[in-house]
Amino acid sequence: MERSEARGFSAAMSGAFLLSCLLFAAINRHQRGPYMDEAFHVPQAQAYCHGRFLQWDPMITTLPGLYLVSVGAVKPAAWLFGWTGSVVCSAGMLRFINLLFSAGNFYLLYLLLFKIHQKNKAVSGFQRILSTLTLAMFPTLYFFTFLYYTDPGSVFFTLFAYLMCLYGNHKTSALLGFCGFMFRQTNIVWTVFCAGNVVAEKLNEAWKTELQKKKDEKISSRKGSFSDLIRILQFLTEYLITPKNLVILTALTWPYIILVTVFFVFVFINGGIVVGDRSSHEACLHFPQLFYFLSFTVFFSFPHLLTPTKIRKFLLSLRKHPVQYSLIAIISLVLIWKFTYVHKYLLADNRHYTFYVWRKVFQRHDLVKFVLVPVYIFAGWSFADTLKSKSIFWILMYFVCLLAVTVPQKLLEFRYFILPFLIYRLNIPFPSLYRQLLELAFYIVVNAVTFYLFLNRTFQWPNSDEIQRFMW
Repeated sequence: MERSEARGFSAAMSGAFLLSCLLFAAINRHQRGPYMDEAFHVPQAQAYCHGRFLQWDPMITTLPGLYLVSVGAVKPAAWLFGWTGSVVCSAGMLRFINLLFSAGNFYLLYLLLFKIHQKNKAVSGFQRILSTLTLAMFPTLYFFTFLYYTDPGSVFFTLFAYLMCLYGNHKTSALLGFCGFMFRQTNIVWTVFCAGNVVAEKLNEAWKTELQKKKDEKISSRKGSFSDLIRILQFLTEYLITPKNLVILTALTWPYIILVTVFFVFVFINGGIVVGDRSSHEACLHFPQLFYFLSFTVFFSFPHLLTPTKIRKFLLSLRKHPVQYSLIAIISLVLIWKFTYVHKYLLADNRHYTFYVWRKVFQRHDLVKFVLVPVYIFAGWSFADTLKSKSIFWILMYFVCLLAVTVPQKLLEFRYFILPFLIYRLNIPFPSLYRQLLELAFYIVVNAVTFYLFLNRTFQWPNSDEIQRFMW
């Protein structure tokens, strides 16, 4: 990092943290007590603070990583500064843990952008800092910085594991992946993703060697025609069934294999992924979740995905391959018809934005979900087009992980999209400075509206005195 870039980064990180502290103070003045899921998380952390480690709220569905880290941070701080009484492990103190995680996420995002795009010498230090600031203010993640939720810590350990994987420190990466798993069980998918990065790199090397042997320059490790994709899949199958290759891959990924094995042992002993209340967290094949994620990504990355150039390229591709797109449309219609699920929370809880998205869009008419298929197809095409700089093996691996982390979820919840979105956004090429500034401005506006609604547009339910607030 050059000196000017280091100063710029320090200024951006310090400024972002100061702004977050001011917002943190405002939110804690308006909402002193636990809100929403904090009603479960805060008392559980407080029980751990008092040494009651065997006490467990059956309504909590995640492992106790957040509470263990909180106690490990708050208790030494209380001893060091002489804090006593109710301030120790209060809701505000526990929320501050996530503010620290957000600062860590800022640094990790910068390091990841630097590592992933280090070969692109055209990217300036200012662009890296600007992208870091933008992703750190990603609205769905940034909002939960100020509440005692698992998301900031979950993102921190997952991004840290990804960074260590990229640097080849796979034992450290797997250990950090375990920490991420302790925050949210579905993060095991991103452990598989880290292992998949290693596998994809070896596959790409072998594929290039194969092409060189055959001197076939018409096929590459990038996205190509359908026949090219078939040949790549054939190569993938042949490579993975060769014992020698399996031994090599196992030797490279054994830390991740151990962690995944631990996960399956946990699932077997626990009788499922979810701990605590399982009635509202049932796994299913909810394929439209992929379409919701793609729409979510287009919305938050519209400066990159929704451009006149991309629309023209998509229409040209549509004219060139009408049969393929027709087949995709038919498959999409069938998946929506047969595999759309509506969770009871989505229909009942009017504090979440998803409630209004569903009511104002999808419940307007029964046919709306089918009419949106062309939008989903464009979103999918644009999404894939921005990843064309990655190898086909990386894209296949990421897509498998994306399916694994979204499709089994019955509830439409934007928080579930945070990690797959960040991984995607980190790996696309740097856009122009204008688009980066537009993206940052958009995030600032969305955040401003979100915090304004949360703080000032409160409401009450009938037969309840509790103040309700709008949130992600």
